[in-house]
Amino acid sequence: MRTLTDLGDLRGKRVVMRCDFNVPLDGQTITDDGRIRAALPTITALRDAGAKVLILAHLGRPKGAPEAKYSLAPAATRLGELLGADVKLAGDTAGEGAEAVAAQLQDGDVALLENVRFEPGETSKVEAERVALAQKWAALGDVFVSDGFGVVHRKQASVYDLAKLLPSAGGKLVQKEVEALSKVTTDPDRPLVVVLGGAKVADKLAVIDNLLTIADTLVIGGGMAYTFLKAQGHEIGRSLFDEASLEACSTYLRTAEETGKQILLPVDVRIASGMDFAARTVEGLIEVVGVDAIPSDKMGLDIGPRSEELFAATITSGKTVVWNGPMGVFEIADLSHGTRAVAQALTQVDGLSVVGGGDSAAAVRDLGFSDDQFGHISTGGGASLEFLEGKELPGIAVLEA
Repeated sequence: MRTLTDLGDLRGKRVVMRCDFNVPLDGQTITDDGRIRAALPTITALRDAGAKVLILAHLGRPKGAPEAKYSLAPAATRLGELLGADVKLAGDTAGEGAEAVAAQLQDGDVALLENVRFEPGETSKVEAERVALAQKWAALGDVFVSDGFGVVHRKQASVYDLAKLLPSAGGKLVQKEVEALSKVTTDPDRPLVVVLGGAKVADKLAVIDNLLTIADTLVIGGGMAYTFLKAQGHEIGRSLFDEASLEACSTYLRTAEETGKQILLPVDVRIASGMDFAARTVEGLIEVVGVDAIPSDKMGLDIGPRSEELFAATITSGKTVVWNGPMGVFEIADLSHGTRAVAQALTQVDGLSVVGGGDSAAAVRDLGFSDDQFGHISTGGGASLEFLEGKELPGIAVLEA
């Protein structure tokens, strides 16, 4: 993959840079600026090189038209605070406002265009529509730097088509992401332990397909564990269950046994009658039971203390450990124990620990861990999953020399 050094001398050049500023908001207040911070090394390197930096980014899921609640104004303000510099926000995405802001840039300046998803061409399935939009952005710059890892699995105008119109390279964040995930999938120090969680087993089937051939141990928790437990013959009460994935889970368990791999499942769980996620409350008492003793009227909502110990011991024995997906409903304090135990164990790995973005990245920050306690925290949940599945990511492939 081409990197910043392949772009040569950038002094005085206009660099159009794709970032991922899809940050969580409470009104107009950013509640986690991790993705903005992740872009700082590349932005700083470009400024130090004397480039004029024009940033493209998205926020939320607008339907191809401006929506005030999806404005990048909070991101521009926060980026300016982090840089200690004024970051102008264009009034539009690819019109006169964008052209005016680009024309005013001086060496070392940073500006941000409005949400790229305000333009229908950004996510269009019609290549000509994407290219037409990308051409407008290409006219604003001399080179393109792709640093929004969270979107490199999308063939979108600001990710894929623009990279074909200008001399292009991956930024420091994308380079770091690719190096860390490549280490996991192609040349891991062993034992390689993969920890998977989250609600839906179907979302992880392709990852399991690929990693079952690579990993030494798969540790499975979260809502997805209950379909595996059902495949083992356990009664799971009202716990999450994906009947369509039951046969696949049975096949994975057989394959692991036949190939000498280990699939590690919970041995106990925290159960309750139900929960109200929006209100962050649990119905009835939370109890800990073995996986062979889940009542028919209860549901598993977190792994139990014996599972925490078992999972932690396995994780800390690994030399390469990658984790994607929480162990329970970590947003509710009484159901965050399993996820906290996994995160704590990852901080003690004597080797490479990778937190695979999405809910896992949100969880470690919500639970009070800092980024520097882990080898790498991915900024892209979907992108990191597809990388681990072994898929070609369009936004990376287009940058390859």
